[in-house]
Amino acid sequence: MAHPDSDDEALSWAGDDDATLAPGWKRVGTPTPASGERVSDAPSSVAPDTAAGGSATAVDQASDDTSDDLSGEADRTGQTGSVELVVLGILGGVYLLYAVGWLIVATTPAPELADPVATFMYGLGRWFAVLAPALWFGVTLWLCAERHRARLLWLVAGAILLVPIPFLLRG
Repeated sequence: MAHPDSDDEALSWAGDDDATLAPGWKRVGTPTPASGERVSDAPSSVAPDTAAGGSATAVDQASDDTSDDLSGEADRTGQTGSVELVVLGILGGVYLLYAVGWLIVATTPAPELADPVATFMYGLGRWFAVLAPALWFGVTLWLCAERHRARLLWLVAGAILLVPIPFLLRG
C-alpha cells in the first residue's frame, strides 16, 4: 500500500515549504491607488502565523481582493485586451494585403496621357495609393491610442475605403 504523502510529493518542488518564500502569486510593480488612498510598500494583511510557515489563507484572500480591484482599473488604464489585439492583427493583415494589391496596380503600365504633368500626377497618385493603407493604419493607431472603440471604427472605415478596386476589377 502506498504512503498517502507520496502522491502529494509528485505535485510539489523541493523547497516549496521554505518559510522565506511568500505564499500565493506575486504582483510585479507597484499598484496604483484607485480612489486617492495611499499605497504602502509593506503588506497590510499578513497574518502572524504565515511568517512562521502556517496557513496562508488570509494572505491569499487579500491578494484575491486586490486583484479584483485592480482588474477593473487595468481596463481604464488604456491596456489593449487580447480580443482587440486579435482584431488589430487581422485588420493589419487586411491593410498589408491592400498595400500589396495597390503595389501590383502601381507596377502595371500606365495609360498614355498627352500631358507630361498629367502622366506624372497619375504615377504619383498610384504610389500614394500604395502607401495609403500603411499610413492609415499607422496614423490611426497613433492618434487613437487611448480610445479603443474609435480606433477600431476608424480602422474598419479605412478597410472599406482603401479597397484596391482596380486590382479586384482586373480579369
